Amino acid sequence: MSMEEDDFYTKDGTVDYCNNPANKNETGTWRACPYILGNECCERLAYYGMSSNLVVYFTDRLRQHSTAAINNVSNWSGTCYITPLIGAFVADAYLGRYWTIACFSIIYVIGMTLLTLSASVPGLKPTCHDGSCHATSAQVAVCFVALYLIALGTGGIKPCVSSYGADQFDDTDEVEKKHKSSFFNWFYFSINIGALVAASVLVWVQTHVGWEWGFGIPTVAMAIAVAFFFSGTRLYRNQKPGGSPLTRVCQVVIASFRKYRIEVPGDESLLYETADSESAIKGSRKIQHTKDLRFFDKAAVETQSDHIKGSVDPWRLCTVTQVEELKAIIRLLPIWATGIIFTTVYGQMGTLFVLQGLTMNARLGKSSFEIPSASLGIFDTLSVIFWVPIYDRIIVPVARKFTGHKNGLTQLQRMGIGLFISIFSMLSAGILELVRLRYVRRHNYYDHKQVPISIFWQVPQYFIIGCAEVFMFIGQLEFFYEQAPDAMRSLCSALQLTTVALGSYLSTLLVTIVTRISTRNGKLGWIPDNLNYGHLHYFYWLLAILSVLNLGAFLVVAKWYTYKKPVGTLR
Repeated sequence: MSMEEDDFYTKDGTVDYCNNPANKNETGTWRACPYILGNECCERLAYYGMSSNLVVYFTDRLRQHSTAAINNVSNWSGTCYITPLIGAFVADAYLGRYWTIACFSIIYVIGMTLLTLSASVPGLKPTCHDGSCHATSAQVAVCFVALYLIALGTGGIKPCVSSYGADQFDDTDEVEKKHKSSFFNWFYFSINIGALVAASVLVWVQTHVGWEWGFGIPTVAMAIAVAFFFSGTRLYRNQKPGGSPLTRVCQVVIASFRKYRIEVPGDESLLYETADSESAIKGSRKIQHTKDLRFFDKAAVETQSDHIKGSVDPWRLCTVTQVEELKAIIRLLPIWATGIIFTTVYGQMGTLFVLQGLTMNARLGKSSFEIPSASLGIFDTLSVIFWVPIYDRIIVPVARKFTGHKNGLTQLQRMGIGLFISIFSMLSAGILELVRLRYVRRHNYYDHKQVPISIFWQVPQYFIIGCAEVFMFIGQLEFFYEQAPDAMRSLCSALQLTTVALGSYLSTLLVTIVTRISTRNGKLGWIPDNLNYGHLHYFYWLLAILSVLNLGAFLVVAKWYTYKKPVGTLR
């Protein structure tokens, strides 16, 4: 291939749908992204349309107590963000991102279809008379089987879609690389367009029309998402799977411990690396050696026993790039851990914010029209839709003039700002609850379902979380993609998503602990079924305090972070 022909092809190792080197002029960049963004928009519409009001479905249709419903939603939501580890492993090791998205999408559609049937088919759906519903154990089981099929399906998609979109931009091309940063902003924008329709239209349909339609429409949306994805097949650039990332990590760890007595040479050029321009890992560029975590460098120190019949034993000798893969993952872990408290705060929108809204006046003005509590999530979505263009078109150019950084703010700076903003959401929610409870006590409203305080006073707490998301979640998406080794990008995207899972599980744990402690000696506790007798604001104060401590921890670990430095290109 001549140099002129070579310029027509990507240098990051991507191939087209026929497994040929990807042509820059025919594949990838923004020409491929509309199909990926359309897929994500419809998939998120399906997910949020089904999940936004789930706590109400559990309490009204399955007749679960408030704390049980909150914990069931949190546990299911957490599972939706743990299963990405499965999808990421399959994508990075065996199928690649394209086929992983395709296969798990089918599981997703099956789960959505079963959930719709469980809410609409006689015998499968709960029986309701005079506003009171009863669900048998079998009916509850079918509902949860459907939900956990959805959790598996979405788990295969989540870690792959954002990375797959970023794969459409060649890292070795400076023009395309600049567009990649913008892609993450618009990717998150498309998520929230789907969430906007879900929180406004679909929650209303579930509340006023019926759950069969409320779940059926998201099922159709998911089918459309699959159609969107397959429509762009000829335009996509595909990264080749690099083999099992877990195996490579284990090889470095075992080789290091086998050589724990060996000294690492001061000259890094003496460490083992392939002589070729490409790394030994398929689909990955070489990574420049770093001086921290030097114990694992022992795996790249070459000895006579490292060779078996003329070939290298990978469990005794690893390349510098393979060692740096493990180092990159270890460096990410402290940053990853600081995202857990943030997602605990974020998760309250689907649980406690909804229950808090049910205790307030939901009428629109003086009309009889009532806004479903879960629909207030629309203001989180509107906040994201408002802030993404402002960040991309105003904040980045202005910040670039002051910092000189091509993206305006570094990814870690962006994440830190998001953590700081999230504190004020909990303060806002806590102050509102304090005001609401004072009204209850002053006017003896304990046994009233709703107090005459407008539900729209919840808007600030939703809007602040939306602003925090634009900084924290989008910063995380870009950070975990950029700092991930080339052949571990799906895995690192999944790692970022597990913060949402652990945040949900932490929410469950905190609710359980708080309930157990606060209900001692016959007390109703902080979060009783009737929140007028509770102290929900105490729980919000607790989350605010944890958020402040978490921000301090983030600032410490971010200060000492060492960025990954890839070397060379892939053909």
